[in-house]
Amino acid sequence: MDASADPPVAGLAAGLAAGDRRTLARAITLVESTRPDHRMAARALIAALPPPPRPTLRIGLTGTPGVGKSTFIEAFGMHLVGLGHRVAVLAVDPSSPRTGGAILGDKTRMGTLARHRHAFIRPSPSQAALGGIGPRTRDAVTLAEAAGFDLVLVETVGVGQSETEVAGITDLFLLLLAPGGGDELQGVKRGIMERADLILVNKADGTLVAEADRTRAEYAGALRLIRPRDGDPDGVPEVRCVSARTGAGLAEAWSALARLAAHRRDTGAFARTRDAQAEAALDAALAQALAARVRADPALSAAWPALQADVRAGRLSPEAAAEAALARLRP
Repeated sequence: MDASADPPVAGLAAGLAAGDRRTLARAITLVESTRPDHRMAARALIAALPPPPRPTLRIGLTGTPGVGKSTFIEAFGMHLVGLGHRVAVLAVDPSSPRTGGAILGDKTRMGTLARHRHAFIRPSPSQAALGGIGPRTRDAVTLAEAAGFDLVLVETVGVGQSETEVAGITDLFLLLLAPGGGDELQGVKRGIMERADLILVNKADGTLVAEADRTRAEYAGALRLIRPRDGDPDGVPEVRCVSARTGAGLAEAWSALARLAAHRRDTGAFARTRDAQAEAALDAALAQALAARVRADPALSAAWPALQADVRAGRLSPEAAAEAALARLRP
């Protein structure tokens, strides 16, 4: 992004308040930038945003390879905009090793949804961050909500133990599976099963209907071995079959998510979760700021090689070396 071409923060904030999708794209580009001047502008923009104009729901989504996440998101998103919602999709893709940008281009795979005036799709690079989301995904969610998108879908890079990180920035967590249990059941980690609020077996159409139902039964059986979460209704998480190709089961899947969200709002769990997520984000930001200060401190930079040598030689533990480094930062 060319800093000279950037609109002032006030202009970006006004464009977001008007629900302008181009402004939202530019604002996300700004918050994803690592340039120091852009980082300052991004912080100012986030601070200038008023509360979202509508109550919002954040849904995280991950899935096994070949499950058809993009096809599902497009079909699900079209169903939701048909109900009157404004839907933003933040698709976190692997980063290009050459440019650092997103390399899969989900926007091109969801052409119908991308063209809808009540939808917004943004592929963002993971920038080698672990957890299936990018380092600025939470900020991008905030920007999308400020632009009036009341449903924000966050698609992770892929399924894996670390992809549960998306549950730390969303209200509901959706796991998408393909028909065929057995070995695949072993490949989906318990951590994701425990965090999922709804599990959907996609591609339940044509000749795969029976196999999809068998897969649903296998995962439903596996879930009986997992301790239910306190405060949730009985049967959560549940396993359902859907077809992104035919649309079968999409309405029922949305109803299940909406019911669970309403239950958590009524019991206060929704607000408590968002408060805990905000506190976790503060802790992460503090750790990043402290690490940046450590790297920038001249005295510590001079002493750092000796501390590293002491750790390598076993003269200091990593914890003791970290304490010594922090002591040098204290006035």
